[in-house]
Amino acid sequence: MKQFKSNSLSRRHFLKSSGASMLGAAGLGGLTSAMSMFPAQAANVDGYRALVCVFLLGGMDNFDTLLPYDQTSYDRYADIRASLIGRHSGRRDRDNLLQLSPDTTSGFDGRRFALPPEMPGLHALFQAGDLAIVDNVGPLIEPVNRSQIETGNRRLPPRLFSHNDQQSTWQSSEPEGAQFGWGGLFADAAVASGANGSSSANVFSTITSEGSQLFLTGDTTRPYQVSGSKGTRVNLLEWFSYREDAAFDLLTQHFGAANFNAANLIERDVAGAMAGAQEANRLFREALENEVPFNTEFPPNYLGSQLRSVAQTISLRDVMLVDRQVFFVAIGGFDTHDDQAGDLPGLHSEIDTALVAFNAAMQELGVHNDVTLFTASEFGRTLAINGDGTDHGWGGTQFVMGGAVNGREIYGTVPVMDFDHDQDVGGGRLIPTTSVEQFAEPLGSWFGLTDQELAAALPNLQNFTRGAIDLI
Repeated sequence: MKQFKSNSLSRRHFLKSSGASMLGAAGLGGLTSAMSMFPAQAANVDGYRALVCVFLLGGMDNFDTLLPYDQTSYDRYADIRASLIGRHSGRRDRDNLLQLSPDTTSGFDGRRFALPPEMPGLHALFQAGDLAIVDNVGPLIEPVNRSQIETGNRRLPPRLFSHNDQQSTWQSSEPEGAQFGWGGLFADAAVASGANGSSSANVFSTITSEGSQLFLTGDTTRPYQVSGSKGTRVNLLEWFSYREDAAFDLLTQHFGAANFNAANLIERDVAGAMAGAQEANRLFREALENEVPFNTEFPPNYLGSQLRSVAQTISLRDVMLVDRQVFFVAIGGFDTHDDQAGDLPGLHSEIDTALVAFNAAMQELGVHNDVTLFTASEFGRTLAINGDGTDHGWGGTQFVMGGAVNGREIYGTVPVMDFDHDQDVGGGRLIPTTSVEQFAEPLGSWFGLTDQELAAALPNLQNFTRGAIDLI
């Protein structure tokens, strides 16, 4: 299949569909909080740095992603998942797995690991040191094991194994209904310390291709939306813009609340938000006029198109005068209760090709050491199978990629490939040994946050050992 290059998405579509969620770009006025929880001039915001969160909606199967390779562990895995492996048409046979160098697994009692054959690019990046793996990471309030759960003397995240609640907990340390995400709070801290120095640049501190996401919402920052779907997202303004420029201009004035005046405070706030969104769109269009082209080809899949948009936006960093940015992209399909052997390999391949292209684009743009990408997913899945798939788990496997990453390492713990151990809460559903906060801490520290700012953005971090994983 022919791949498309970064400039195949027309500038006209990209800039007209960027910022489609008008209230999401309200950073220039209206509903933005006037106070920040972070003290000014604290975080280190020298140079440019960006974090990119790739959220895998549905709960990616950790046992089908970081696979056992030593013979003893693999034999047990093959015994437990025999019928599922059979449906993989040989793809999960040990000889087809992509072994990770044995010297990277010296702390796992001689056990060895591999990636699935659909991830050759990520395997190569791991071997080259540009990729790290963090295993058995997930939402926790405090450290806990099986016996402590059984005795009931430890606090657990509310509504475990619920998709919406655990997606929210991953992004904000709270279940569905939470207000702020740690990505947005990281951006708050950077902005409070002088990053993205102007009010216009602050609008582009957090950027999403998947709508106004909780992860990117801070006390003072709100996500700005760019198009990431290769022309499939069409809004009313864009529809008119292709047919009549005058109509587009009139609609822009209308939705921008031009000349609006009212005594009602709520009406004025909403009008201010709409005007701020239109101003953000104008600034983004102007930035695109000075776009820095790049030649990296991205795969023609949904994640690839989103990460291409992220790369295109990062190429505008100097024009936008931004020092710190946080991005959010997402793909679904990982809730593999059935036909896992049919669905997951394609999803693994999509992750592989999209992340490899993004890594190449960052190298081409000269920001390989300045951009760190990481995956997240609300939970892993059970080691036990239900016949044709797997059910909701807890701890899972995540990737961290970039030139600054201490790669070629597996961080955290990889529990034994079996049932009824101290980290198994039932059916091979793993109790996390690394909390989301411990996973986020090195990312935030690299982003420039101080210990105090990290504690404010990650409220449960105080319950865990600090500096547990040396990711960056």
